[in-house]
Amino acid sequence: MPRALLLLGDAAEELDTMYPYYRVQEGGWDVDVSSLTMRDVQLVIHEFDPNSDAYVEKNGRKLPVDVPWAEVDVERYDALIIPGGRAPEWIRANADVRRITEHFFARNLPVAMVCHGAQVPAVYGLLKGRKTACFPPITGDMENAGATVVDAPDVVDGNLVSCRGWPDMPQFARAMMELFSKSVNAAPA
Repeated sequence: MPRALLLLGDAAEELDTMYPYYRVQEGGWDVDVSSLTMRDVQLVIHEFDPNSDAYVEKNGRKLPVDVPWAEVDVERYDALIIPGGRAPEWIRANADVRRITEHFFARNLPVAMVCHGAQVPAVYGLLKGRKTACFPPITGDMENAGATVVDAPDVVDGNLVSCRGWPDMPQFARAMMELFSKSVNAAPA
């Protein structure tokens, strides 16, 4: 059975996390949640409030962790999922997150990025010359990392699939599963 790794930290956006988490399982994949420690990850809910110039944040569900970043055996996984929220800002500074992310890019394995999730590979220079979607306010960050930002709900560029955020989930999830399935079906037996 194919297996995906869900790369998380506290303050990952709940819908950015839970929608792909359940969708890959629905598609017949196993998924392991990975974070800094084995402590449950605190997800957050981002909503838009007409009385605020930015989104507002509330605590959401907690998600159990299957494996800490330091113990991830990257060879066990067929795809990587990086949800958005505030988590990508800080998880990208971790050496194991870098090791994990660079593995998937070096092997041309599928990487799914939601919203702010593109901040993780961008900081390592992995989006240079690539197309990505992202949460619109970080467009400049992606362009400074050498990426071309596409304003669409389901941007596919080789092994990458990305979206702007949770409102894009129906289109994104279809594109993600198509890319994941294509990759596993093309892999040598």
